[in-house]
Amino acid sequence: MEIKFLVLGFFSLAILQAQGQDQSDFISLDCGLPANTSYSDEKTSLYYISDAYFIYSGVARSLPPEFSTNSIDRQLWYVRSFPQGIRNCYNVTVTANTKYLIRATFMYGNYDNLNQLPEFDLHIGPNKWVTVQIQNTSTPVIEEIIYDASVSYICICLVNINSETPFISALELRPLRNTTYVTQSGAGALALIGQRLDLGSISNQDHVRYPYDIFDRFWYPFHLIQLTDISTNLTIDVGSHNDYQPPPIVMRSAVIPANSSNPLQLSIGDSVKYKNFQFYMYMHFADVVKLEANQSRKFNISRNGTIWFGPIIPLYLYTSTAYSQSAITGGDYLFSLFKVDGSTLPPLLNAVEVYYLIELLQSETSRPDIDAIMSIKSTYGISRNWQGDPCAPQEYVWDGLNCSYNGTAPIITSLNLSSSGLTGEIASDIANLKSLRSLDLSNNSLIGPVPDFLSKLVSLEVLNLTGNRLTGRIPVDLLKRRQNGLLLLSVDGNPELCALDSCNDNNKKNYVVPVTVSVSALFAIVAAISLAICLKRRKKQAAVAGEMMEAQARILESRKRQFTYSKVLEMTNNFERVLGRGGFGTVYHGLLGDTEVAVKTLSPSSVQGYKEFQAEVKLLLRVHHKNLTTLVGYCEEPSHMVLIYEYMANGDLKHHLSGDDPVNILSWEERLRIAIGAAQGLEYLHNGCKPPIVHRDVKTTNILLDSNFQAKLADFGLSRIFPTEDGSHVSTTVAGTPGYLDPEYHVTNWLTEKSDVYSYGVVLLEIITSRPVIAKTGDRTHLSTWVSSMLDKGDIKTISDPRLLGDFDTNSVWKVTELAMACVSEISAERPTMSQVLVELNECLATETARTREGRSQSNSNSIEFTNVDLSSGLFPQPR
Repeated sequence: MEIKFLVLGFFSLAILQAQGQDQSDFISLDCGLPANTSYSDEKTSLYYISDAYFIYSGVARSLPPEFSTNSIDRQLWYVRSFPQGIRNCYNVTVTANTKYLIRATFMYGNYDNLNQLPEFDLHIGPNKWVTVQIQNTSTPVIEEIIYDASVSYICICLVNINSETPFISALELRPLRNTTYVTQSGAGALALIGQRLDLGSISNQDHVRYPYDIFDRFWYPFHLIQLTDISTNLTIDVGSHNDYQPPPIVMRSAVIPANSSNPLQLSIGDSVKYKNFQFYMYMHFADVVKLEANQSRKFNISRNGTIWFGPIIPLYLYTSTAYSQSAITGGDYLFSLFKVDGSTLPPLLNAVEVYYLIELLQSETSRPDIDAIMSIKSTYGISRNWQGDPCAPQEYVWDGLNCSYNGTAPIITSLNLSSSGLTGEIASDIANLKSLRSLDLSNNSLIGPVPDFLSKLVSLEVLNLTGNRLTGRIPVDLLKRRQNGLLLLSVDGNPELCALDSCNDNNKKNYVVPVTVSVSALFAIVAAISLAICLKRRKKQAAVAGEMMEAQARILESRKRQFTYSKVLEMTNNFERVLGRGGFGTVYHGLLGDTEVAVKTLSPSSVQGYKEFQAEVKLLLRVHHKNLTTLVGYCEEPSHMVLIYEYMANGDLKHHLSGDDPVNILSWEERLRIAIGAAQGLEYLHNGCKPPIVHRDVKTTNILLDSNFQAKLADFGLSRIFPTEDGSHVSTTVAGTPGYLDPEYHVTNWLTEKSDVYSYGVVLLEIITSRPVIAKTGDRTHLSTWVSSMLDKGDIKTISDPRLLGDFDTNSVWKVTELAMACVSEISAERPTMSQVLVELNECLATETARTREGRSQSNSNSIEFTNVDLSSGLFPQPR
């Protein structure tokens, strides 16, 4: 008796939280409804208002008369379309730290008389939610998402992806209970697959929603002739004790197998498009039959033949819910409900929901920067299409902004409001853009003084105030920074603004003095430089011959490894097989003779460029180590830049830790060996190279594994050589990957070997936990913060990857965890060196290998408690 889940060709997203029977916290927008218009829906009593005050772009349109009838819901009679702009966004004020069900509805109805079914993207914040695909003119498409609002607003954007005009009919937000539909580690949002099923329904409606469901979820009736419907007229869940609170009218009916000896079966994931999804399953039970003394109903649930949960004894007239706390990895799954322990009655099931996980990987712009730029927009009434997140995703950054993406959240580094019709004084909110490097307010009508707060923007390098009506004096600190070469200051075209150190002397004198001082200073600098050159000339002459010989050797080596683009095409068979994609570009499989190679091509849209390409080639031509990837060769032609590496058969470490390969789980010993290999590569860069080298981008995707799982560091495009004799630090522009970036380096721009140690410490934490570096929750908690909180509880099993099943020496894991936490210390001086890290790791490996030789220790025996749960799929179902 198999229930096949209905799939309508669109995804519905859902999450739940109760606010009582009233709808005071509901937000119901009829999109395109004339401004200042509202109504109560006759079917649901829900109160709808116009969307005009939630978005300032788009065109309100109405459907043809044949659609504006009582046969379709009233909120579908109008649409708002967006023929202008790539991204148009609704900003909705909500309650912070609250979970919401967000539902967007799209009814095309040929409103534009084009009869062209559009397709466009829907975003929530900076992340893609779903691609909306309109199937026909008369069937509405509904998309729902369950989303945790960490701040007091939610941004929902329609994005034009192929020049077809996006539109929307209705937008609804429903607050839910935060205790329900919680994803693993709070990561991402949930999308409903197909429909919520009201099994054996007695509602006699096409679907059930508010007011029957206090969260306004949609439940669709479902019947199968192979199953027997059973029901009751009594009320279910008096007192609403169940957190999920499926509607009582839904829970009053259930299904059982037609043959009571057979199991009740459900299958999910039988569509190709769901193969790579991560699922969350929810089953709701309530017995609708009062059992006699000699009757019993007791059953287990299995997944693909393995016990998933049980036994379950449904409560009479009360709901209980079995669900998976952790995601079920993508694939085909058959769930069977079958009698146990001599049960006289067959299993039953009242309602089912299955969701897939949407990962929200793109960080929102830094909160202070968002608040500041929104205030600036409001102050000046800026009419540009500034919608959605200012910096993210990167392809939709606001016009006039540049952003940095090196931290955990993007930050605004440049603001250009030139010729934007600005009036009034310079907005004080600009002072809150703490990382601003360039500010252009030229050719506007700004008045008043140049404010002192601009001097407090310590990163500011360019300030253009030309062509305004500013008055008074320029702050002294700004003038000093200009004189010291730290600030490019432009103030021409402000007749009443004094740009001099002293505004009381005549202008001629004021202009002559700075020039005279500057010329004198110039002669002094030239003299000092000449003296230094003379003192060093002899020392340099002695080294010239050796340097020339070394350079000639490098040139000869470089020429031997340089390939033509035609040769690259030949070795990749015209780029036939893709191995992966990264920031540099696409990586292809190749054959150089009988040797397998990995061929990395520079994408035209790559965030890395020629500078990084040259850096990687030069570095890998001079350094050689068993734990560094080997550069086989390269191609450098005007329109083709290619790097050719040894082929690494087992990909990158990230793949093995992320759960993408649920079969081949790295053991603790294997993880230690990989950690040691990566550490040896870093230790060589820091101590074996003269001068030393800092990698600057250590992360699990840059640790590659060969056929024997030997670890090798890769991707040296950001690496820097220490030219200073003391090797204390190098001042450089911050570069790296968010989450792995040394916070001290990020603040000071001082790069040291300890910056690599910090990144390596984050890698160690990933090796231990197999958790993401930045949690996919609204608070974006860093992995080190989470581990620190778990260490306080003293339970290492909570920290370690549950897929290890406790098969490790506990002391070994403790020691590596403490080592990792030392590496990620906020203060670089408190971090160990890579040499010290290697000593500690080798001791841990010796402990672990001794344990595996001697057999399982007591710590491993603790895994017995997990034998009834299939941890490989991360399932922890619980009844409620």
